[in-house]
Amino acid sequence: MNVSCQCQNVVFKTPLPKPLAIYICHCNECQRQSSSAFGASAIFPRFPLPCPEFLAVYTRPTASGHTVNCYFCKVCGTRVIHSTPGKSVVSVKGGCIEGLDWAMAKHIWVKRAMVPIPEGAELSEDEPEHAPYICRATDIRENGNEKMKAGAA
Repeated sequence: MNVSCQCQNVVFKTPLPKPLAIYICHCNECQRQSSSAFGASAIFPRFPLPCPEFLAVYTRPTASGHTVNCYFCKVCGTRVIHSTPGKSVVSVKGGCIEGLDWAMAKHIWVKRAMVPIPEGAELSEDEPEHAPYICRATDIRENGNEKMKAGAA
């Protein structure tokens, strides 16, 4: 799948032709990050950080006690990838992916939803149960881009 930021400086292909999962997240952090009622993320196996020369990172704690690295384009500010150290997957922000099929999307953190959840949609009141593929230890920066440290802008 083709992915790009708004200004097209960050452009890459996903490692699989379709995501492992798609989440429409209604948590407060995703509402703030997207400046909207929810955020959308497509889950893929961890892959080398694309276009590191155009990416900056904002690191923040999560509600579950982890840390998430939020990578965004240095030029246009588009949030592109979220990575949690120690997890074997990353989330690519849904609005950056061409042709994403939303049919398999699961709504999460619906207890904080600002908009109605579609009838019949798969949902979780808060953080979803994690699939086994999430727990294998890796780090997105293990691709030779050690100069890209968390907290660097």
